[in-house]
Amino acid sequence: MTNPLLSHLKVGFIGAGNMSQSIISSLLQAKIIPHENVYLSNRSEKKLIKVSKELDVQAVNSNEELIEKSDIIVIAVKPQDIYNAVEPISSSFGEENIVISLAAGIPLQKLKKLAPQVKNWVRVMPNTPVSIKTGVVGYCLLNESEATSAVIEDLFSASGVVEKVTEGEMFEALMVATSSGVGFVFELMQYWQEWLEEHDFTPEQARNLTVQTFLGASLLANIDQAKSIEELQNKVTSKKGVTAAGLESMRELEVERAIRYSFEKAVLRDRELAKLSD
Repeated sequence: MTNPLLSHLKVGFIGAGNMSQSIISSLLQAKIIPHENVYLSNRSEKKLIKVSKELDVQAVNSNEELIEKSDIIVIAVKPQDIYNAVEPISSSFGEENIVISLAAGIPLQKLKKLAPQVKNWVRVMPNTPVSIKTGVVGYCLLNESEATSAVIEDLFSASGVVEKVTEGEMFEALMVATSSGVGFVFELMQYWQEWLEEHDFTPEQARNLTVQTFLGASLLANIDQAKSIEELQNKVTSKKGVTAAGLESMRELEVERAIRYSFEKAVLRDRELAKLSD
């Protein structure tokens, strides 16, 4: 049964890349939007036909046609491509359309300049685990609206945790910690796997052990939400034990400082993208 709030709305995706595919898949599998109400456009006709057939959604011949048929338009193109994608079609957007941008580094005020008649510009930042319905989706609005917030939260409800934030530092922090953060976690996982391989584990064994360790820790934290992360850590840390020795070394080496510095570098890059779009 489709979502009663959204079942009558039509959603169009400009861009048929991985993120669009992940979001569309979650929408359809959770029956939030019916197949016939999802439209897709893409620069490459070959890819458009392939993806639309795979997902069983409606391929359209142009972005203008997509906007005409859609109530909600998701612009899923790279930040450097958003102006070239939107400017030629800016007059096609209706005043009441909800227009969602997935582009990093492009603030709402700049999006508004592209199509000033649109009241409901929304920035959305999903991370890649939305493809398995365990993602984080952050969003912020150009104009505060309970109705628009309800639509966004219902639309992305099947993708994972949906969090409304304010634009600026809060949105930047969410993007770095959750979207870029997936890449940072994979970097740490590579260190785990490589260390195990150096101690006679096969790559397959080392990978499985690493994945299970990170997965197990996350699931424990998720199940026991009454406890802080620090409390959960204390449960596996005996005084003067093996874990304590390792943690002491990590703290002496200022691992936290290195990670915080990496986060801040990512934030600076996001701000650079915003300046490049001027």
